[in-house]
Amino acid sequence: MSMRTVEEIEAAIQQLSPDDMAAFRAWYAEFDAAAWDHQIAADDAAGRLDWLVQEALDDLDAGRCTDR
Repeated sequence: MSMRTVEEIEAAIQQLSPDDMAAFRAWYAEFDAAAWDHQIAADDAAGRLDWLVQEALDDLDAGRCTDR
């Protein structure tokens, strides 16, 4: 079975049993988290997050950070 569109995937998901839906949710949560981690790592390596680091360091230097 080959699904080629989002609509086909949505229809297949709607047919899942509750147990299969729970398994799908767990799988997708892990899949999505891994994709997010990969994107963050790529953005970090490319320097796209440097401004956030600098902003945090500036806040620390200005005394705007707390331990809580």
